[in-house]
Amino acid sequence: MLEFRDIAITDKNKICTALKKSDFMGCEYSFANNMAWKRLADSQICFYKEFYICGAFSTDDGTPHFILPAGSGDYCDVINELKNFSNSLNKPLVLTGVTENSLKMLGELFPDAFTAEYDRDSSDYIYDSQKFITLQGKNNHGKRNHLARFMELSPVYSPVTDNDIDDCITFCTKEYNDRSDNADHSFIAEQYAINTYFSYFHELGLSAGLIRIDGNIAAVSIGEQLNSDTFCVHIEKADTHYNGIYTGIANLFAKNNAAGFKYINREEDLGLEGLRKSKLSYHPEFLLNKYIVTFK
Repeated sequence: MLEFRDIAITDKNKICTALKKSDFMGCEYSFANNMAWKRLADSQICFYKEFYICGAFSTDDGTPHFILPAGSGDYCDVINELKNFSNSLNKPLVLTGVTENSLKMLGELFPDAFTAEYDRDSSDYIYDSQKFITLQGKNNHGKRNHLARFMELSPVYSPVTDNDIDDCITFCTKEYNDRSDNADHSFIAEQYAINTYFSYFHELGLSAGLIRIDGNIAAVSIGEQLNSDTFCVHIEKADTHYNGIYTGIANLFAKNNAAGFKYINREEDLGLEGLRKSKLSYHPEFLLNKYIVTFK
């Protein structure tokens, strides 16, 4: 029987080996993300042969939700193990973040054995990195103007160093405390995630950048290489008193960290109208569509 436990920094090498073998593009397939966001839904992990499995055990209906295992080996074997585990809890097996390619694979391996529901709120926004950085094209005319006006504030961009980490945590904490809705569990989990990213910054192998205006931190962003051709942006925090600050940090962080990659994954919109509008305004190359798969 599979045995799940909390994720730890010492799991990095083993997990990253499995993730590299699968080379998935979904933002779920990041050791840093899995570790940082574990409090959001009581995430736990386990290993089965050459597979890495991560599951959320605190869900609305009490049914654990697992991402499709990453690694190498027999997918029939590992999925059946997960089915047995779920059945032992008197629950169906539920897989989340299943992309169209993975959905096709599951359909071939388990015909007529599950239902699939499109999960638009969890679908990732994937951008062509050069188009995102250069903002080329008529449809980005407004973005270019917005960025030009922001640059008139004389922002100073720099990579985050050890000397900046405490200031970055303080900045993000203030942004969290200034929220009127900061009691929401997801925002509390986000603050834990940010602290985890910075507390294990070097161990996680993250990239981070900040913008200072008049000597004060005005924005912070964190990301990392996700797979062989994709850079993923995990966190963006900015002081909206500065007009265009989010456009500024998005552009400068990508220019300094994602230029060597084909794609940039800016993660999902969680069904939040403002976030969806913002992500669509950058004209993604495509949505990495995701599905929730429930076995019968």
